[in-house]
Amino acid sequence: MAAIVRLSSMYRRGITPLFYQSTLLAKPVAVPHKYQEQPHLLTARIHSSQALYAGSDSKAASLHWTAERALSIVLLAMGPVAYYSPGPAIDYSLAAALTLHGHWGLGQVLTDYVHGDTKIKMANAGLFLLSTVTFAGLCYFNYNDVGICKAVALLWSK
Repeated sequence: MAAIVRLSSMYRRGITPLFYQSTLLAKPVAVPHKYQEQPHLLTARIHSSQALYAGSDSKAASLHWTAERALSIVLLAMGPVAYYSPGPAIDYSLAAALTLHGHWGLGQVLTDYVHGDTKIKMANAGLFLLSTVTFAGLCYFNYNDVGICKAVALLWSK
């Protein structure tokens, strides 16, 4: 406790200790007067680029994250349902859910690793084309062949 009081008295005089000059991970417990209006004392600094920042009033990222988690849970539930009662409804639901799950996953990979406006536009166009062809191919397979559920069952039976 005495060390905190001692540090706070040094801050009032304008003296900054050496180990508090570059705070990359956390702010010190004893905060100088000019920073006391901040409501948090021990927090990590988060750096983000302005192009990726959606704003504090935007709920799009949170809703997208929630939708991704809900789809993952639905896919987990579809496995046993597809095994015990295969049918066209489950086949087409699996086609849509698997395509959307893959689209969102590859979209996150593109967001992380593709940089530059032109490259991002080309990568997103390729992703939409890939997702469209995947969904159309799965629907074609469901309509003209045995379907996803029975195809997986046939693979497991051998």
